[in-house]
Amino acid sequence: MTTLLIDRIDYLATFDDQHHEWRDAAMLIRDNQILWAGPRTEKPDLPVDETLDLSGHVVMPGMVNTHHHMYQNFTRVMAQDDPLFPWLNTLYPIWARLDDEAIYLSSKVAMAELLLSGCTTAADHLYMLPNGARLDSQIQAAGEMGIRFHAARGAMSRGQSQGGLPPDNCVEKEDHILCDAERLIRRYHDAGRHSMLRLVLAPCSPFSVTPELMRDAAQLARRHQGVRLHCHLAEELDEEDYCLAQYGMRSVAFAASVEWLGEDVWFAHGIFLDDEEIALLARTGTGIAHCPSANMRCGQGIAKVRQLLDAGVPVGLGVDGSASNDSSNLFLEARMAMMLQRVAPARYRSEAPGGRGGFGGDPGALSAREALILATRGGARLLGRDDIGHLAPGMSADWVAVDMNHLSFAGAQRDPLAALVMCGPFLASQVMVNGRMRVRDGQLLGTEPAALIREHARVMMRLYQ
Repeated sequence: MTTLLIDRIDYLATFDDQHHEWRDAAMLIRDNQILWAGPRTEKPDLPVDETLDLSGHVVMPGMVNTHHHMYQNFTRVMAQDDPLFPWLNTLYPIWARLDDEAIYLSSKVAMAELLLSGCTTAADHLYMLPNGARLDSQIQAAGEMGIRFHAARGAMSRGQSQGGLPPDNCVEKEDHILCDAERLIRRYHDAGRHSMLRLVLAPCSPFSVTPELMRDAAQLARRHQGVRLHCHLAEELDEEDYCLAQYGMRSVAFAASVEWLGEDVWFAHGIFLDDEEIALLARTGTGIAHCPSANMRCGQGIAKVRQLLDAGVPVGLGVDGSASNDSSNLFLEARMAMMLQRVAPARYRSEAPGGRGGFGGDPGALSAREALILATRGGARLLGRDDIGHLAPGMSADWVAVDMNHLSFAGAQRDPLAALVMCGPFLASQVMVNGRMRVRDGQLLGTEPAALIREHARVMMRLYQ
């Protein structure tokens, strides 16, 4: 066994059950687990094999990204001013050219971005697998990057000829989808504590799959311990109109009709939820991945995060696709989540002065610490993890350190934890995943970013030909 002492931490935020935060702190790590965390004056007198001095740093749990489409970093800054459905229709023809090499390289680029911005666990929703592409390529990339990964076997099966949105050349046969999902679960899924790889079943959306696939996927997932379910839901008013026209019910009622409510389910977005639907999600323990940047980028609306949290709905954060966010940075996403709730007219409304009309916001709607809780413990809950999301004895050694000796933090010493959300931009200086350093002194370990960017650009040009 190897013991590491993280010493002289200026500010340690554990996000544990007692919400402990300490100045002048330390942390002991043995192999891949946290042994102890607390004030330096209370540090156990134990022999250590290595010491890492983090003077001038803030340390917090590694963040958890609960919704992404990594392949989309080939199509950043496209369809810049389009709503969701036209945006999708613009990009589907390009995504239809993806192959295994494209899946692999786009995943490595996205994972590098996430690690450098303090994310140690990611779930990716890969619903485009054309030209013989397989989820195995993304799983290989995750293993090489050393990120804790929840690989979602996404799917689209309802093309335009069957009343769906995607072109027919972007969909798969449902029998193949289910057989491949079973293969992936049996080969890769690890339900154990501190697992680095788990599988998720993730039909894309109500407008791109059939009810039969939704039901079959739910039944398949529930035959395997720890396999969860994920889907887009209530993301767009056009989606609600589609569900009413196609199924005679709103999207949440549709989800209930195909057995897609429960503690093993989390949906992406959940913008267009009414009070009764929010109460239903809370009763069933069904979660929501909030993706504020993408929702703003496509002009979709503001999820009722304050109301969801107050009702008891599990909520985490997701960066969403790199073509709708155009970035993969969870610190930025936490900032956007906080800011967006503050301008949402959800808690009160006021007439603007001068008779011009307008809506008032609430600067107390979501705090900086609440935003970071969404990014850590909230995400861990959505993914069904009791071993990540906070720092305490027995938890996985997933943590991130940010160097406060940075111009953007000058003057923020009163509350360095809040500064991680309210100030910036910046990148993480140290990142550990499962007891292994993945970022040291701001440098990604084991991957040469310049070479990765060159290979990514080569494949991108091929996709555009």
